[in-house]
Amino acid sequence: MGKRDNRVAYMNPIAMARSRGPVQSSGPTIQDYLNRPRPTWEEVKEQLEKKKKGSKALAEFEEKMNENWKKELEKHREKLLSGNESSSKKRQRKKKEKKKSGRYSSSSSSSSDSSSSSSDSEDEDKKQTKKRKKKKSRCHKSPESSVSDSDSDSKDGSKKKKKSKDVTEKEKDTKGLSKKRKLCEDRALSSASLSGSDYEEVQAKRKKSGEERERTDKAKKRRKHKKHSKKKKKKAAGSSSDSA
Repeated sequence: MGKRDNRVAYMNPIAMARSRGPVQSSGPTIQDYLNRPRPTWEEVKEQLEKKKKGSKALAEFEEKMNENWKKELEKHREKLLSGNESSSKKRQRKKKEKKKSGRYSSSSSSSSDSSSSSSDSEDEDKKQTKKRKKKKSRCHKSPESSVSDSDSDSKDGSKKKKKSKDVTEKEKDTKGLSKKRKLCEDRALSSASLSGSDYEEVQAKRKKSGEERERTDKAKKRRKHKKHSKKKKKKAAGSSSDSA
């Protein structure tokens, strides 16, 4: 009995692709991409300049807005100028009318005034002399009145200062008394709230703290006394050496 033949025929994929022929690709190939139309250097420069300048539509819109704004400004200026001119003309007309009315009144009253001018001049002279006398009397009295006013002002200021000081002192006294009363009340309440044994313990602690304070004070005084004595000895030794 012979062996069974299990061999399979080998199919070369490259040969199979060649035998099938060229594949129809749907879309642009690499050659199409490489052969695409490209702009020249001059065209690139032109595009860059256009980008820097900006869009034409925006520039036109800005120009139109500027023109409209200029027209509105001119109209507003014309209105203001016309209003100023009309007001100035009205003022001039009023002045002219006043002058004319003054002239007519002066011409009509000149005849009547001529008769009474002599009596009026005498009355005016008398009034002027009286006014001069009054002014002289006021000038003499003014320095004295100013001095008296200044004295009264200074007195009033001193009185006000004294009153303010008294008020502040009274307030301070009342505050101090209120604080003392509060302390006394707190102590009384604490002593009443504490029982007999607790009260004795508190007193013993206070005595101990007082004794410790006295000890520390005495030790500080002794140290100061020792330092002072050492300094005196040094000074005496230095003076004796200098004299020798």
